[in-house]
Amino acid sequence: MSKINNNKKELSPEQAKELLHTLRIRFEKNMNRHKGLEWTKIQAKLEANAEKLWVLDEMEVTGGEPDVADYDQKTGEYIFYDCSAESPKGRRSICYDLEGLESRKEHQPENNAIDMAATMGIALLTEEQYRFLQQLGKFDTKTSSWIATPPAIRKLGGALFGDRRYDHVFVYHNGAQSYYAARAFRGLLSV
Repeated sequence: MSKINNNKKELSPEQAKELLHTLRIRFEKNMNRHKGLEWTKIQAKLEANAEKLWVLDEMEVTGGEPDVADYDQKTGEYIFYDCSAESPKGRRSICYDLEGLESRKEHQPENNAIDMAATMGIALLTEEQYRFLQQLGKFDTKTSSWIATPPAIRKLGGALFGDRRYDHVFVYHNGAQSYYAARAFRGLLSV
């Protein structure tokens, strides 16, 4: 069955029901990530926004295991982060951006983090957001994740990634053209 109905980014009713079930189970298993939030309110927002549900499914099928990790009091939006223990498997072995990808003369990967995130409808985590996520659990203990890179660093050819080693969160740099089997990216979606 096709995931896109009538060329819209929309799940079938069966797919939406299955995803909502998966998200609810994950929400209930990880209450430490969202103390004081109620699933019924989150589900109502998701059911009212089919395109955001489609985006969450993209996060899910690429291995991100999205879960509510924050709530924005000003906008009234729930913020879903990729909460997979390791960097999402379906997004690994990619350069940081298209410029980095095109600069590779040999062994070009199939995609890049910036374009892939845009196609999915999510934003890469910033360093601040990545560190916030790491307060909710231990993520990327064997992998690493590209994070949004400030323009000044990117202009000089670099890109940032983060991981957790020795029970500490590190943010490093690499050339934007680099890619590794254990590096993907983490994103977020506001609903």
